[in-house]
Amino acid sequence: MLQVVQAYDRAPIREIETENEAALERKLQTAQQVFANRDSWLKPHQRIAILRKLAGLMEGKRDHFAMQIAREGGKPLPDAIVETNRAIDGVHNAADELRNLAGREIPMGLSAAADGRWAFTTKEPIGIVAAISAFNHPLNLIVHQVAPAIATGCPVIVKPAGTTPLSCLDFVQLVHEAGLPEAWCQSFVPTETALAEKLATDPRIAFLSFIGSAKVGWYLHSKLSPGTRSALEHGGVAPAIVDRSADLDTIIEPLVKGGYYHAGQVCVSTQRIYVHDAIVNDFTERLVARVKKLRTGDPSLKDTEVGPLITPKEADRVASWIDEAVKGGARLLTGGKRLSETTLEPTVLIDPEPDARISREEIFGPAVAIYRYRDLDDAIARANSLPVSFQSSIFAQDIDVALRAANRLEASAVMINDPTSFRVDWMPFAGRRVSGYGTGGIPYTMHDMTQDKMILMKRH
Repeated sequence: MLQVVQAYDRAPIREIETENEAALERKLQTAQQVFANRDSWLKPHQRIAILRKLAGLMEGKRDHFAMQIAREGGKPLPDAIVETNRAIDGVHNAADELRNLAGREIPMGLSAAADGRWAFTTKEPIGIVAAISAFNHPLNLIVHQVAPAIATGCPVIVKPAGTTPLSCLDFVQLVHEAGLPEAWCQSFVPTETALAEKLATDPRIAFLSFIGSAKVGWYLHSKLSPGTRSALEHGGVAPAIVDRSADLDTIIEPLVKGGYYHAGQVCVSTQRIYVHDAIVNDFTERLVARVKKLRTGDPSLKDTEVGPLITPKEADRVASWIDEAVKGGARLLTGGKRLSETTLEPTVLIDPEPDARISREEIFGPAVAIYRYRDLDDAIARANSLPVSFQSSIFAQDIDVALRAANRLEASAVMINDPTSFRVDWMPFAGRRVSGYGTGGIPYTMHDMTQDKMILMKRH
């Protein structure tokens, strides 16, 4: 049995059954059998109808999902409501995208050897999908992994994070209620983590969707069976550059949201802020004043802005990184105190050493660091100096500065006057280098979960 607890106060929520290796084998066999029988494949219009019904069922449980996300994951209720709304829209997005998922004509007759032929491609589901998810968006991440599989006609076995399985299990139940046969979407809560690796690396898996740490993701990637495709979404140490031309009246709020949304437990959470020396004092004063006003506490309350970290162990780690940075010479401008077993005060540091962990590793906690700069290219070089690369930001009213930074920042996306954490669910979302492999976002995932088949006809 797995005991699921509230992230905030560790109070028990529910016990759920875990599954052993035999259960995993049954699920793999079930998925393999249903996919092998092409007569059982659902037509696109049937999949669209299921997804539309699923979205409606989710709307009926909107309040339940939002409160459950707040309880099991510790995300403040206002943000949990946003996550639920996004998840519902994501299901619609997957259904909508089927109108655009198509092959194309391959030109023939371009040489004598190709004369008298007509060729075109069609899209086929790639096969069984293994989806291994993370705790920080326990419903929306599941939607990003499962809804594309349903839309494209791939059987999917989804393993939620052990700390936040409830939203996933409720979602899968609604999938079946919406009319998808159980064989096409199965959840898996393993008795031990080794079974997650067994799922990911089984030769019957055609596609691995992994969201989590780089260490685990790249390890699983290295163990995949020949022919298995994958998409890995890890994290970064997201940089934001604040130019001297930035409008300080408008940028503090988005930067605070970027740094402290879900207590910084977001893979593109703003962590390193490079501020031009001419405005650093004014900027820092404004940022610290706003961070001090953040309402930190019980995520199930409607006015909470910053909730807990997912476990006491994570709170211990983040606190130790802050202490290390201060001992190494950084100034603690606000925060840093432990408020409960899992809750930390939102923290602002200035001028940590380059080798401090907060300067070079993803803290995944409610802390940001400010660094001074005088030359834009120096700030860009420092922003680009780590092996991780995901989303970044430039705040500037000077268009030349904004475009120069956007052109030179090593990132999959550069936000101009928006935080590094900005995302809508239909845009490409990808880590580069250590930060990931492949491109997320519902339409892009649907593309990855299909493969082209060319059909050629010869005229007699």
